[in-house]
Amino acid sequence: MPPDGTQPGHHCLVTGASGYIGGRLVPELLDAGHRVRCLARSPGTLRDHPWAHRAEVVRGDVTDAESVAAAMRGIHTAYYLVHALGTGAGFERTDRTAARIFGEQARAAGVRRIVYLGALTPTGIPDHGLSPHLRSRAEVGRILLDSGVPTAVLRAAVIIGSGSASFEILRYLTERLPVMVTPSWVRTRIQPIAVRDVLRHLVGSARLPDDVHRTFDIGGPDVITYLEMMRRYAAVAGLPHRLIVPVPVLTPRLSSYWIGLVTPVPHAIARPLAESLRHEVVCHENDIARYVPDPPGGPLDVDTALSLAVERVRDARVATRWSSASFPGAPSDPLPTDPDWAGGSLYTDQREQVVDAPPEALWRVIEGIGGDTGWYSFPLAWAARGWLDRLIGGAGLRRGRRDAERLRIGDSLDFWRVEEIEPGRLLRLRAEMRLPGLAWLEMRAEPDGEGRSRYRQRALFHPHGLLGHAYWWSVSPFHALVFGGMARNIARTAAARS
Repeated sequence: MPPDGTQPGHHCLVTGASGYIGGRLVPELLDAGHRVRCLARSPGTLRDHPWAHRAEVVRGDVTDAESVAAAMRGIHTAYYLVHALGTGAGFERTDRTAARIFGEQARAAGVRRIVYLGALTPTGIPDHGLSPHLRSRAEVGRILLDSGVPTAVLRAAVIIGSGSASFEILRYLTERLPVMVTPSWVRTRIQPIAVRDVLRHLVGSARLPDDVHRTFDIGGPDVITYLEMMRRYAAVAGLPHRLIVPVPVLTPRLSSYWIGLVTPVPHAIARPLAESLRHEVVCHENDIARYVPDPPGGPLDVDTALSLAVERVRDARVATRWSSASFPGAPSDPLPTDPDWAGGSLYTDQREQVVDAPPEALWRVIEGIGGDTGWYSFPLAWAARGWLDRLIGGAGLRRGRRDAERLRIGDSLDFWRVEEIEPGRLLRLRAEMRLPGLAWLEMRAEPDGEGRSRYRQRALFHPHGLLGHAYWWSVSPFHALVFGGMARNIARTAAARS
């Protein structure tokens, strides 16, 4: 035992470290004295997290038994924080396969504890009566409990925290619609929980006694309806009273399209969440408190949790967002190097501008692009492309930015994702819009040796089939307006701000 009397830390494996909860759990475990190993399909996406230098990151996928086995070596507590939410048909099979592999490899490696964050499900309803999302989360919990490794399944309902999908839906619906015709599920009772209380339970679960092997319901002190939570958000955010009219005709499917239209959360993610909201999700026990005591004053109530989330959004201090993980169905291929693509089709549009400003000033403009700032050219064209993307199930432009000034690798940026960033020099974005191919956008700031700088911009597109080639040639007449205008306006803005 350490000299200060605290218990020694464990070696923990965290899956889903690039996601909303996982990205916040890792620093909490580190601060609690644990050693942390993260399993990631693309380790580079974790490179710029503030805690990255304190954790070990290994490459792997929960559906690949070999990589999971390697990641489990020497691990005491393994956190399972991944799910296939929003990946389309077959997600239940993917979740089932991944959970079985995780449990089997944990047992084979002698892991002492599995911790899984699942979803609170209603009692008395058979599996076939649950939404596919809730049914899958419940099944994953059972698989892990049957793995032969002591397992704690923490079941939570709506998680309130800056950047969570549930909070973003609540925030945008309430802020944008002073009068709302809403689905009947807004009258369903729920027991929301603050994200900091979720993290407290997750961290505390690493020290559960070896004989604890069960599910735990976790929730905040308030049992309310979604309608009441919307009204409380309006009060906390200083908005006028919202008129909310529930109607029975909006099915979960229609609700998800409605949510996708008004909020940044796309239909692919909104639908399983909306389907789940038709069920009452209220805790039936609080046994976790016997092992992970409540903090002084107890768990955060809804108003306090909402206030903290609103404050973090306003102060641009959002650590992780629902979009931290890659958008479902989005391409993940890195930018191809020239030798690998010799003889292949890789269309490019290159622009260059001399900028009457030092590279530092130019870089500030580059790093601040997107979100509320926009893209420095033809706003109507960007907006139209964003709306089109939303209509066909893509991310659209509404994801915005996690931080108004700083970017890090893996950040979502409207319908792009930061694939590479070299501060002061290079920003490379990978497209996550729906396209018949793969696309990237590069922006560089370089000194010119005379106190000025040179801005280099390159758009790249690798077509998939004839449709991809047709797409490039159909939009190429507009490149001078969109990409050319973008390069000129970025240069002018940097010069004006220097």
